[in-house]
Amino acid sequence: MSPFLVKALQLLLSLSLLIVLHELGHFIPAKLFKTRVEKFFLFFDVKFALFKKKIGETVYGIGWLPLGGYVKISGMIDESMDKEQMAAPPQPWEFRSKPAWQRLIIMLGGVTVNIIVGFVIYMAIVFTWGTVQIGAEDMPDGFYVDQSFKKYGFENGDRILKVNDKELENATDINKHLFLRDINTVTVLHQNGNKEKLTIPENIGTIMFESGVLQPLYPITQPVIDSVVADTPAAQSGITKGDKILAVNGASISYWNEFQRLKAQDTTNAALSLKILRDGEEKLINVQPDEEGIIGVYPITSYTVQRIEYSLGESISKGIDYGYWTLHDYVAQFKYVFTKKGAQQVGGFAAIGNLFPETWNWAAFWGTTAFISIILAFMNILPIPALDGGHVMFLLYEIIAGRKPNDKFMEYAQLVGFVILIALLLFANGNDIYRAITGS
Repeated sequence: MSPFLVKALQLLLSLSLLIVLHELGHFIPAKLFKTRVEKFFLFFDVKFALFKKKIGETVYGIGWLPLGGYVKISGMIDESMDKEQMAAPPQPWEFRSKPAWQRLIIMLGGVTVNIIVGFVIYMAIVFTWGTVQIGAEDMPDGFYVDQSFKKYGFENGDRILKVNDKELENATDINKHLFLRDINTVTVLHQNGNKEKLTIPENIGTIMFESGVLQPLYPITQPVIDSVVADTPAAQSGITKGDKILAVNGASISYWNEFQRLKAQDTTNAALSLKILRDGEEKLINVQPDEEGIIGVYPITSYTVQRIEYSLGESISKGIDYGYWTLHDYVAQFKYVFTKKGAQQVGGFAAIGNLFPETWNWAAFWGTTAFISIILAFMNILPIPALDGGHVMFLLYEIIAGRKPNDKFMEYAQLVGFVILIALLLFANGNDIYRAITGS
């Protein structure tokens, strides 16, 4: 099965599951408050449905347009824009006849379910597969530091001991902490054995975003070949396992990261002249990368990965912690969407699909599904008319002001919100198409 099809199937399964659960979040409280639900659909049934069946007072079905799903609740101004129903006198079973607090619970139901689902999936992942951690002691060679970060006191070979005076559970999370969290100090152990507490600028996240250096610290990997992929330029050039790269095009290197940097600098994809150390002898080997710039070698790993297992109780606590920080980090980076550079990086369905691996992996599938569930919760609660957050915003106004917004105003607001959502959808997926065409 092609990687594209594997990703597409995972995306379809993940979104279908999350959409159904989200709509159940609206459906269940609506039924509890004796509010009539006319339709419950996975995907949109514009003009026709792939499947539908009426059970009781509700039509359940699957639409053909996979852009989401919906429940149509009687007496509610929603995307259906059912003006005829709204023009009739209110009925006891309608949404508009229920107290504001009940309507608020109904509208918050979908977002609440998405948050709970994301957290529960993380708990299950931790319990089933545990977590992977790389502590400071597991990285004897430390980090390779981007040149732009050396001015803050970081040095090649640094080991990260503490962040804000607290030990970092997973040392490789340092970049995420710098970019998305409130980091004031980082305590490092330099290669010379000296400890130093480095002061980090308050706007370090913005600095990283604007410079494009989102991974300033990489685990150091020695420039020693661990494996050579068959029928690749490296294999054809005679490179073998155990070879150590000493220089690239005459420039000496000490780390694999430097090899990658020098290789990436040549945008012409020209042949590489590699000085190799093999069995105590130095050799010069020329390698011509393929059209995608690949030569087909992998380095040895110079750090140790630990897998930590958890009891059921520990998994619950760890899953909640993981879900909280996932939501926190997503919200923290959302501010960059409103910059020119950030807007260009917004993605649609292709970008979401690329979150999944090219081969089916249940651990990765569920991890990505939990992440998407939390994203959906946050995006749906934004105060945009036509989203749950828009309805919540107007309901809060009604509770505070003691009166409902005018129905005509609500219709126009719903229409404006729908136009905004369509524009955002077209923009995000347009970015995907542009990136696919340009390769950027």
